[in-house]
Amino acid sequence: MFGSQAEGARAVPWRKRVAQVVQLLYVVATALAIWRGLSVVTNTESPVVVVLSGSMEPGFQRGDLLFLTNYDSPIQVGEITVYRTTGSSVPIVHRVIETHYVENKNKQILLTKGDNNDDDDIVLYNGQRWLSSDDVIGRVRGYVPYLGYATILFNDFPILKYVVLGLMGISLLFERE
Repeated sequence: MFGSQAEGARAVPWRKRVAQVVQLLYVVATALAIWRGLSVVTNTESPVVVVLSGSMEPGFQRGDLLFLTNYDSPIQVGEITVYRTTGSSVPIVHRVIETHYVENKNKQILLTKGDNNDDDDIVLYNGQRWLSSDDVIGRVRGYVPYLGYATILFNDFPILKYVVLGLMGISLLFERE
């Protein structure tokens, strides 16, 4: 009689652990679904980005969280775009300073520059003379100052990611309720 009660007491924590893992997976799946939904609504692969450098100061500071859209209307001089060139994995946030329309290709080409930079971005285009509108990930529609600074900390100090994940895992194991 006492043996079955002891087994039942051991089974409850195991079930709680499984429920906690399922709940964690649910949170992750929900976050991914929200991200994908935002991508569809804003028409961009990355609806939210973090400013990683000071090239757009004083308008945007390092760590600012930017909200993007990417609809098909022509990009205007003065708009702030986020682009990624061929061969580069890091998106760049800079202002459009010149645009042209190439009729035979039915495309818009752009020249960008960081507000805090002395020169335009041609050296960042990896051999291209102009930025194609296809390289544009999105246009900045709003921002929240410094909210993305954790991303910068995780990039600058990769070990910090593992420490935070480890602490989250440990807290999951020792959670009482």
